[in-house]
Amino acid sequence: MQREEKQLDAALEALLQRINDLKTSIRTLLFRLENEYASLSWPSFLDSYAVISGQMNTLLKVMKNDKTPLLRNLIVLPLVLSPDPDEELKQATEGRVVAFSHDITPDMLRTKPDPDVEQRQNQFEQRASQVPPETAQKQINALNKVVNHVLEQITHSREDWENEATVRAAAAQTCVTADTHTLIAAVGLGKNLKTLPIAAPAQPGMHSQNIYSFFLLISVSPFI
Repeated sequence: MQREEKQLDAALEALLQRINDLKTSIRTLLFRLENEYASLSWPSFLDSYAVISGQMNTLLKVMKNDKTPLLRNLIVLPLVLSPDPDEELKQATEGRVVAFSHDITPDMLRTKPDPDVEQRQNQFEQRASQVPPETAQKQINALNKVVNHVLEQITHSREDWENEATVRAAAAQTCVTADTHTLIAAVGLGKNLKTLPIAAPAQPGMHSQNIYSFFLLISVSPFI
């Protein structure tokens, strides 16, 4: 029994960690959509969505892991119901639930959708039942046609992008990046440049004066 409890605690801890990561990513994306919509680019949105999708897959893997017990076989029962505020419960639910009272318990532990959601679902089902079968089938066929066309366009575009990336990767390299940076540093910043004084011999008939000529010797890597 203790072993099963330890496995359950470890599984719940792992699930809570993954859920918190997922919740943080969703909150960040919603904040950017509401406050940074003017500067938010489509690639950046796709990156955020990819992170959320990866976290969802990780959460599902944890739930399907062999070490994770079947949570659907467990029953959650309230041990204490009290109308008094509970600070730990408030902190755990981020202020959404202040007290585990008799009024809120049926909503928190219900196995059916919320009443509003259930009512709207019934309305949609009723409207769907009023549509003639032929009309519904035509709408389904039209939707499938549009979806297949979009999927085909996406597949072709992805193949083109992959081919272009393969061609760019296979192209022969025409320069060495390190040598290019060394040359730019030598020309722009004077890096690796040395000035060497060279004494010229005294000429006859002139005053004994040492005349020096300075020649700039460029000492750069052998790539020149």
